[in-house]
This record gives sequence, structure tokens and C-alpha cells, in this order.
Amino acid sequence: MKTIFTFLLISLFCFVSVAQAQSYAVRGRVLDQRDSSSVIGATIQLIFQSDSAKKSGTTSDIDGYFQIPNLNAGNYTIRVSYLGYATQERAVHIVSGDINVGTIRLKASSNVLQNVVVQAQQVRAQQMGDTTQFNAGAYKTNPDASAEDLVTKMPGVTSDNTGVKVNGETVQTVLVDGKPFFGDDPSLALKNLPAEVIDKIQVFDKLSDQSQFTGFDDGQSQKAINIITKRGKNIGEFGKVYAGYGTDDRYSAGASMNYFNGDQRISLIGLSNNINQQNFSAEDLLGVSGGSSGGRGGGYGGGGGSRGGGGSSSSNFLVGQQNGITKTNSIGLNYSDAWGKKIKVTGSYFFNQTDNTNSTQLTRNYFTNSDTAAQAYNELSNTETKNYNHRFNVRFEYTIDSFNSLIVTPKLSFQNNQYTTNLLGATTLGDAPAGATNNQNISNNTGYSFSNNILFRHRFAKKGRTVSLNIGTQLNEKNGDGKLYALNQYINDTTLLDQQYTVYSNGYTVSPSVVYTEPMGKKGQLMVNYSPSYTKNKSDKETYNFESADQAYTDLDTILSNKYDNTYITQKGGLSYRLGDKKMNFMAGVNYQYATLQGTQDFPYPLDISKPFSSVLPQAMFNYRFSQGTNLRVMYRTNTTAPNITQLQSVVDISNPLLLRTGNPNLKQDFENTLTIRYGKTKSGGGSNFFIYAYGSYIQDYIGNATLIPTKDSAFSNGITINRGSQLTLPVNLNNYFTGKTFVTYGIPVGLIKSNLNLNAGISYSHAPSLINNVENFSNSTTINGGFVLSSNISENVDFTLSYAGNYNIVKNTIQTQSDNSYYSHVVSAKLNYILFKRLVINTSLNENLYSGLGSAYDQNFFLWNAYIGYKFLKDHSLEARVSAYDILNQNKSISRNITDTYIEDSRTQVLTQYFMFTITYTLRHFKSGGMPTNTNNNGGPGDIHAPGGRPPYGGGGPGY
Repeated sequence: MKTIFTFLLISLFCFVSVAQAQSYAVRGRVLDQRDSSSVIGATIQLIFQSDSAKKSGTTSDIDGYFQIPNLNAGNYTIRVSYLGYATQERAVHIVSGDINVGTIRLKASSNVLQNVVVQAQQVRAQQMGDTTQFNAGAYKTNPDASAEDLVTKMPGVTSDNTGVKVNGETVQTVLVDGKPFFGDDPSLALKNLPAEVIDKIQVFDKLSDQSQFTGFDDGQSQKAINIITKRGKNIGEFGKVYAGYGTDDRYSAGASMNYFNGDQRISLIGLSNNINQQNFSAEDLLGVSGGSSGGRGGGYGGGGGSRGGGGSSSSNFLVGQQNGITKTNSIGLNYSDAWGKKIKVTGSYFFNQTDNTNSTQLTRNYFTNSDTAAQAYNELSNTETKNYNHRFNVRFEYTIDSFNSLIVTPKLSFQNNQYTTNLLGATTLGDAPAGATNNQNISNNTGYSFSNNILFRHRFAKKGRTVSLNIGTQLNEKNGDGKLYALNQYINDTTLLDQQYTVYSNGYTVSPSVVYTEPMGKKGQLMVNYSPSYTKNKSDKETYNFESADQAYTDLDTILSNKYDNTYITQKGGLSYRLGDKKMNFMAGVNYQYATLQGTQDFPYPLDISKPFSSVLPQAMFNYRFSQGTNLRVMYRTNTTAPNITQLQSVVDISNPLLLRTGNPNLKQDFENTLTIRYGKTKSGGGSNFFIYAYGSYIQDYIGNATLIPTKDSAFSNGITINRGSQLTLPVNLNNYFTGKTFVTYGIPVGLIKSNLNLNAGISYSHAPSLINNVENFSNSTTINGGFVLSSNISENVDFTLSYAGNYNIVKNTIQTQSDNSYYSHVVSAKLNYILFKRLVINTSLNENLYSGLGSAYDQNFFLWNAYIGYKFLKDHSLEARVSAYDILNQNKSISRNITDTYIEDSRTQVLTQYFMFTITYTLRHFKSGGMPTNTNNNGGPGDIHAPGGRPPYGGGGPGY
């Protein structure tokens, strides 16, 4: 790592030297003359006066700003245009320095064109710093397409039941005209906004509010999509209402209504169905898992929580998209507005209720050493889960004056979760049965989580000198109770468990941070930061055995009960320096962090721990803009993560008596090094797009798993007996954990068939340590993937997509090479939407799913074929009657493979099977002509108080603004 890092730094400084070559830039801002709102996506051309064939150009960003770099001295004409506005021109003379043309105000044209047919090939994409901007008009979709249908036609964008990914990175936030939409739930905006209102799609790394202001990345960036709505589509009402009923009592009903009036946006969504349409995020499902986090991570990339082993206090809560059959009822309201010139408010409320039933069959093969017979575990389970969640999000921005601003962002979530599972499990050692369990687990949990950030930002009169104070708070609490009844059979023993338990946990974190920046020369800036944090968590569990004499649960089981408190305190401060202009940015910094982890345990035995940790946390970033459409970004950062409270507790989780889990009070925090490289090249004229993403992570003191598989009944240190045929897993610190991946995408238009072709390929590798019966094992997993998407760009009447996604996986481990395995899976998909006679809609999709190498019980090759035919009524085609068929061939299955550091698991879960449905849909589209672009100055553009000298969210900025 040291050699690689040294080489990287030398290379970066070489780039810095090259970047000093003499060139100039022209910058400015485009606003609407009527209300001074930002004009997004305006076309800016710079024409050399002595040779009009020589042109440079760009488009304005979400705040109206633009910059054209790499210009020679000379006389130019700048031309600014946007549909519906009168074109503006002015002379620009470059002599010996950059030129700021200031604000260019466009006046709405008195002759607004209502129907414009553009025959020329539209620009597909533009690279603006490290932001990629796609032109929605270059990707034809059918009239009923959603934002998700649109973005998945774009290079590098994929969507599945785990979410939307861009170049292999999961999208965590979707903004609409720069503003939050239903909090941090990407799916709500993408599934509910129609594609026809979208003008452009921007993909970028969204920095925290404090980082946008200072220009220094604090490691809390999120992959984000910003949806820019069309001019004329931001004043009006649009949405749809639908209801359908089908065979097997399947039903689906819902509504999505939007009222847009410039800055004021009100959206209402709701749905009710039993066909697995789920409209929620992980936040809805984790709202009561409070008390599980041991505290904030340190360093620039820090974040609390766990990567590795040990028990999980969230085991009774859902994570992500649910398998099985789900009934969903949800309703949500989103509000966004500007209250005068100084206050901007966005807020949302979302209620979600789900009732999920699922049946699972799984086989798990463990890696064991030569002294231990091969162990396998088989399970059949039936689960019913009911979940209720209320979620609130608010963002309040107050521009006090030209030097001061305040941002407050509270979030609140309430949840109730009811869970019942009936499970049959069995283990084998070699070919011999070793243990079996028949159990029922019932739980009921209620809780809340609350977080809030208060950010005050002050800009001094001296450009580049700023100070900002952020105070972050987090609160969470969970109450619950449950019952476990289990009949367990081992080789030499049979046991019966009849227990009731109560759980309670709470926690809070206070994390202030102060950042001061000072300009250093014309292109440099120094940052000083200090960010302490204090986290307090409590977790109690009381387990009572059934007492036959009392005919009640009165016998406290101290071994299976737990009372544990822990405190995690960090003190972190450091310096960072950055140097750059519009062509090049370089930043390097270092933090020193001192942390203490303290814990007090009463059950199952008294224990006090106190551990100090000190860490030096370096960070470096390099961003180089080769040309208007070509950008390279390299980021190196370090961070620490403390073990969470569940991993520190030594109480044993016996919810599955064959697979016992416990914590480890002796855990240390881990230390992670990450290196990220992104390279993007976009040719706006030819329409091609090329992107490379590479990521690597190395972790010291990685929190992994130690698994004990006894060859005979054995006593564990805290009084628990591990029967032969069962196993115990606990978290431990291990070294030499490494993971890395690369992802490449290439997109081009195919003029011959009026389509867009997107190619992608990638490889990922993980080297994960574990302990199995105190013998170190390394699980090495390699995945090679590739695919393509060919999507039509013919017209709204013909919309087809052909795609292929294949994965070849190689799994090797060091202690049991006979378990080495390779397997292959792919999905081949074809979709067609065809409109005949302007009213008849024919839609069909066919997926082939192949799994090979999983074994005879799980190898599958099946087809999922869905189709519908609809007819549009009324003059404006707003009413549609549709007959749809799901899983026409009745072959749908759900197969998955999960590879961990200790086992390979194959599972088959319950799926939705064939049904037919009749649906009525009414679509509302009512837009007022002549609408003006809304002011979306939300993310801190250059020169604004929100980012004086800072880097806007699409990158490339510097103190030279």
C-alpha cells in the first residue's frame, strides 16, 4: 500500500505541474429576467470573432452557472440561448486573465413556440467536472414511461430490486430541480415522476451541506441523481389514478398527484396492493433498530456501524426489498416552497404498512478444516412479518444575509414490527445427521429514531475565508417482547426451550464540528477542522424460562439475559490544503483522532471495559479536467469504525439453537484505507460516453467472524453448552481484509436502427478472513460481469429494450479447497411497448433467468413473461383500460447464492406466480404555457453564499471562482 500511495502522490504532483500551462476561462451565470431564478441547461457558445468556425460551448448548471475553460487570448462573442427566451449576445475580450461576464439575464420570448420539431440529433450527454448530464430528449420513451424507465436507458444506469445503480454505485438520493423529494428515498421520485416532464438528468456525488460550503470533501458524499424538469412543465398539475382487480384475489390501486407552481411543489402518492409493489426505503424498515450503533466512525469516510460478524439487534427487523408475497398500503406527502427570498422549505411525510408472508428453503455449506468433518445446514421456514412505519423529513434553509445562512434538517421515524416464524433446521457432519430443531419465534417491537443537523455558515468579506458550525444529534429507542419455543435434538441429547423475553435499547449521539477556511494565494485554500463526538448506548434483554410449578415465565435465565451500557467518545482535528482552478484541483489533509470505548455489563456476568484508540487519518484528492468532456478524479481516504453495542455484548442469541451467536467485549475499532478512481469522457457531438470506476479497500482489525463447530458437546466460557451438531459464531478482529472492483461503461448511438447501445463490464474481488475452530481461513471471491442494453430511440410509439447481464463467480477458500466452486448466472431481457392507431397499446416483456453451478437442487433455467394490452379513451387519451398477464408461462422462481467468509448459502424463496388483472387508469396532465424555470439554487454554486469558493456538487470548482 505504501508503494502504491507514494506512486500515486508522485503522479498527482506531476499533473499539478502540467496544469500550470497558460490558458484562460470565461465564466458567468444565467438568470431569468422576470424573477431572477436560475436558468438550467441554457446553451452557451463562445465564438472566435476572426474565425466563426472555432467555437467552444457548455450549458448552465442547476444554479445557472457556467464556465468555458482552456481558451486562448483573443476576441470572442458569447451567445446564450434557451427555448422560450430571446437569445443574448455580447463581446468578450480575453487579454491576460480569466473573464467573469457576470449575470446574463434572459427575457422570455413573446413568441413562445408551442410545437417544435427538431430533426437534428440531440446531444445525449455532457461531462461537467465530475457531473455527467444526460439530455432526456435524446432518449425516446413511451408516453406512460416513468423517470426510472428513462434513466435506465442511459449509459451505466441499472435498476433491480435492490435499487438503482450508476456505474456500479448505488444511488442514495434523488433530487428534483435540486430539492429533496420524499427525503432520502430514491425510488419514490423515480417511480412516480413521469418521464415526459424531465428535461435533463444529472449524476454526481452530492456533498454534505458543510462540504459544499467549504469546498473540502468530508467523506459523507452520496451518489445522487438530480432531475431537472422541463420549462413549461413546472407550472401545472400532473399524475395518475389507477385501480385493478385480478385472479386469485390480486388487486392493485394507487394514485400519484403533483402540483407544481414554480418554487412551490406539492406531491401526494398512495398505493394499496398484494402484488409485491413496494414503495419504501430501508429507513422504513430499520426505524426501530436503535441502540445497535456503537458510535460515529472517525476520519473523512467515517460512519458508525459494522461491516462484519457478530449478532445483530436488527435480526427481527426487515432489511431492503422483502421476498415472498407482500401486501402494501402506503401514503406520502411532499412539500417544497420558497417563503420569500430568504427561506426555502422542503418536507415530507410517508406512512407505510406491509404484511409479508414468505417460505424459504436454504442449504448452507461451511468451510471447515481437515480436523473437522464437513458441516452442512438445511432449513425450511415460514415467516409472517407485519410492519408499520411513519417517516417525517424536513429541510429548512434561511439565508440571513449575504454573509450568513442557516440550514436545519430534522428526520423522525416511528415503527412497529410484528414477526412470527416457524422453522425446521438440521445439521449434518459429513453424511451423518448431527442436530435438528423445530422452533417457533414470535416478536413484537416498537421504536423510533430521530436525527437533526443544525448548520450555521458564515462567509467573511475576504473571498475564501469562511467559518461553519454544524451540530448533529441522533436519538433512538426500541421496546419489544417475544416468545421462543424450540424442540432441539442432538446426537446425545434432546432439549426443550420455552421462553419469553423482553428487550429494550436506546442511544444518542451528539457530534458538533467546526470548520474554518482561509485563502492561501490566488488558487489555494487552507482548512482547519475540529469535530468531537459523544455516543451513549444502552441495551437490556431479560429472558425468562417457563416454570412448571408456577405455570408462568418466572425463572430468570441470567446466561441468556443481558444488561450492557457503552460510551464511545472521539476527539478529532486536523488540517487540509487544496490548490486548483477549473482545470485541476488537488487536496491533501490529515486528521488526528483519539477515541475511548467504555462498556459496563451486568449480565450474563459483570464486566467493565475501557479501551483507548489513537489514529492518524490522512486524505488526498485529485481532480483533473482534460477537456470540456473529459475528467479524472482520484480520492484516497481513511476512516475508523467502532464495534456496535450488539457486537460487544456477550449474551447468546438462541433464536436458532443450531446456529448460536454472541458478542465479544474485547473488540477493537477497525481502520480502513480506501482508494477510488473515476474517469469519464463524453463526446456531446458524437453522443458517445465512456466511464471507468475503480475502488479498493484494505481494513486492519477487520471485524469478522469466528465460528466454533465442536466435534463433541463443549462448554463455552460464559456458561453456554455448544452441543455437537450446533455451532457458535462471534465477532473477532482480523487483518488482511481486502475488497476491490472495477466497472467500465461505454454508450453510443446506433443511427442505423435509431437506438442507443450501452456496454458494461466489471470485475470485483474480495479477500475476507475468518476463524473456523481457531484456524484462519481466507475466503476469496471473484465476480466477472458484463452486459449490454440496446434501447430504441425511434419514437414514442415504438419503445423496445434488449439487454443481457451475466455474472461468472469463482469462490476459493484456504482451509477446505474441496469446497472451491464456480457458478454462472445471467438474465436476458426483451421489452416492447407498441402503440397502434394512437390508442391501442401492446406491451410485453420476457426475461430468461439462468443459474448454473449451484447444484442440482438450485440450478435453474426459467422464463418470466409478462404482457398487457390496453386501449386509451377520451379525446386526450387520458383514460386507459388494460388487461395484463403476469408470469404467463407460470415458471417464476427466486434463487440466490450468498457467499460469506465462513459459508456458501443457496436459497429458494416464495414468489408471486401467475395471475391476470383488469386495470383502469386515468392520467392527468395540465400544464400552463410559458412557465419559467424554478430557482433551484440549493446545492451551493460558485460565488453563492452556500459555497463561496467551494466546489459545486458537480465538481471542478476552486478558490479561483
